[in-house]
Amino acid sequence: MALVALLSNPGSTGNIAMLPHIRNFCAHRADVFHYELENAEHIAEALESIARVKPKVLIVNGGDGTVQHVLTELYHGGHFGKFPPPVAVLPNGKTNLIALDLGVTGDPIAALERILELAETGLQDHIVQREMIALSKGDRDNRPVLGMFLGGAGFADTILYCRNTIYPLGLPNGLSHFVAGAVVLFALLFNVRGKYLPPRPSPVHVSLIRSGEEPRRFAFLIVTTLEKMLLSSRLQHRENMGMKLLAVERSAKALFSALWAGVIGKLGQKPVNGVHIEHGDIIRIESERANIVLDGETFCAVTGHPIVLRSTLPMPFLRLAA
Repeated sequence: MALVALLSNPGSTGNIAMLPHIRNFCAHRADVFHYELENAEHIAEALESIARVKPKVLIVNGGDGTVQHVLTELYHGGHFGKFPPPVAVLPNGKTNLIALDLGVTGDPIAALERILELAETGLQDHIVQREMIALSKGDRDNRPVLGMFLGGAGFADTILYCRNTIYPLGLPNGLSHFVAGAVVLFALLFNVRGKYLPPRPSPVHVSLIRSGEEPRRFAFLIVTTLEKMLLSSRLQHRENMGMKLLAVERSAKALFSALWAGVIGKLGQKPVNGVHIEHGDIIRIESERANIVLDGETFCAVTGHPIVLRSTLPMPFLRLAA
């Protein structure tokens, strides 16, 4: 029986430089079962092998997309029965939103050492429960994809613009995210369009906001089960309340109001015109054509094929900061 199991995706951006160091670390630790994926199609096979060693913690070494595939297979595959081990996430990839929410930042080797220390001394105070976002095309019989952070409208545009236009420039990740966000915000505020700018967001109808209302253009749309991704302290401290939704209408006043309320920590504490903050167990997103990004994977809501989001039962995760 291994103390912890580490599932690595060599294709993740951070692993290009870091994986040799992680391999060396694991080679000197008999209590670490290290499994390297060939590709995402082998995640089920990997989890079957990991389940046999009965680890106290399952550590995912990859970006948010890798974590999404692992969570989806954990949820549907049942490889660990009714009691899967808590999931820990190493800081890796381009974004690391899930690792950030779980208090894992900085050096992956230091994070590995801390996880092993907790596995030896006691995990209980560090286990947190997180609901998942189950995304489907509205058909309950299909296999939903699970994730923890969804961006739509301008947020999806920012992610895709950063991925397709800014990352190829070779800028540092932090600077790439800042540049992409600034360009998308500029295009939204001043209604500027061009060959090298993001497209105009399509009208989107979100059924959670109000039943029967007309589709509208949102500047930003976020759905998450992560605590740290919404800038509202009121929402962050209400655990297991379903999915949290933040939608900002496409107007300069709504955008600036949302940004200012977020900066001063007041977002969600009082109503702001054009800013919708809700939570619920089912969210339906409809549009003529709108991109939706769930933990790095892109989906499209089109006429007749809405995106349906449902919250799942909580799953255990390991948070390094107690």
